[in-house]
Amino acid sequence: MKRFKKLILFSLVIFTPLTLTTPKANASSFGAQIFCTMRDGGNDHESSWDAAYTYIKKQKGGLFKVSPKNAAAQITETVIREKEKFSYCVEYLDNLHPNRKLMRDLEKEKNRKEKEAQDRENKRIKLEKELEETNKEISEEFTDETFDRYSY
Repeated sequence: MKRFKKLILFSLVIFTPLTLTTPKANASSFGAQIFCTMRDGGNDHESSWDAAYTYIKKQKGGLFKVSPKNAAAQITETVIREKEKFSYCVEYLDNLHPNRKLMRDLEKEKNRKEKEAQDRENKRIKLEKELEETNKEISEEFTDETFDRYSY
């Protein structure tokens, strides 16, 4: 029974902070407001995104943090849901969701280059082994007697 009470107390200590976090809607709404206000004020995408994403991450709380992709989706959802409030911000949303096809193509190209480099390394290792084997065969074939220049 004592063990059971400790388990319940431990559970409350762990899970109570998770339930007392700021609601996701408030965090994403203010994150969208940060992003849109900074962009409208003339800031570049990176600084606006960093500020909004940092705020959303901090407000989420809990064991797991919000991924960048999820935070971008939250900002987009808020801007679309509250069109009247964020009408000036719609033009900036495309920067939150980069060209996925381009990203996939770049990833494929990177993987292809890594594979080519690995293939070249494997070929080099194979050639070195063949050269070692050939040198070994040659050295076994010619003994010291063969190279004695004074033996006739």
